[in-house]
Amino acid sequence: MSALCRLFLCILCGLLFACSRQPQLVKLQGFTQGTTYNITYFGANLDQSQVHARIQAELARIDAALSNYREDSAIEQFNATLSVEPQEVDEELVNLVEAARKVHTASLGCYDLTIKPLFDLWGFKQHTFTPPDEAALTQTLTQVGLGKLETLDSRHLRKQIPELRIDVSSIGQGYSVGRLAKILQQVGVENYLVEIGGEMQVRGKKPDGSPWRIALEKPLPNQRKLHKIVAFDDGQTHALMASGTYRHYFDQDGKRYSHILDARSGKPVEHDTVSVAVIHPDPTVADAWSTALLCLGSEAGIAVADEHGIAALFIDQSGDALPEQASRAWQALQGVSFQQ
Repeated sequence: MSALCRLFLCILCGLLFACSRQPQLVKLQGFTQGTTYNITYFGANLDQSQVHARIQAELARIDAALSNYREDSAIEQFNATLSVEPQEVDEELVNLVEAARKVHTASLGCYDLTIKPLFDLWGFKQHTFTPPDEAALTQTLTQVGLGKLETLDSRHLRKQIPELRIDVSSIGQGYSVGRLAKILQQVGVENYLVEIGGEMQVRGKKPDGSPWRIALEKPLPNQRKLHKIVAFDDGQTHALMASGTYRHYFDQDGKRYSHILDARSGKPVEHDTVSVAVIHPDPTVADAWSTALLCLGSEAGIAVADEHGIAALFIDQSGDALPEQASRAWQALQGVSFQQ
């Protein structure tokens, strides 16, 4: 074989090998918001370290703005200002308040961003669970209510009572997932999975053309078992958010108390619903709804989900059984499949 033929054959083999190789998945991970984040993507010729730097910078920015665990965060400065005068805040916070307000209204007040004093009262914050007496509960309820927070314009909020506090933890992780996904799309990534603490958004597909598959675990305490697999077959943007009562609770005097509090009564919910999963294009909306529907429980929540077109799966616990109820929108989902 001539040298020219050998050169041509080497070039041809190289091209065939290059064409046959699938893009490699890039995986980024770290800690944020008291939990972990995991990002998987492909499809763009990017410097991984630069992408990761942008992700970490955005998480740091969100933490400084919205963390309820930092006294110097913007939201805690708002909470610490004991005034009924208008306060200038970032538009980001106003948008989150208004997104939550829609779900608050739809859930008949069960879901509420101002519920933080009740968590403190019951001892959930310090993990020192202590059921309050009725007098303390009644007094604390006077400090709760999203209706006591006015949105004046895109940059100003006003408390009707000075002690009012906002806690965005029930919507913040979903919002953060959406922000990270937006960064990936800004740099040209069209195929990704973004997850923070089990809350996630997917878009596109894997390099081999298969869909992103997400496992939902059985809602049982002290166990990690697979319950259902969700496959996002159509490659469109989907957020999957799940809330449950089976991980965070207290047992006392033979009774189990959930960490999910009903803002209307100020007490832990007592229904049989142990998990709610929501699929929605917007992760912020999905996060708020999963909490709100868990607060309501399947009996009341299924009607609310149907009324507002929310794709939700309710899982109750009845002895050893885990019966499911799906909203009409969940049953009608297109491009998403489930494997038991």
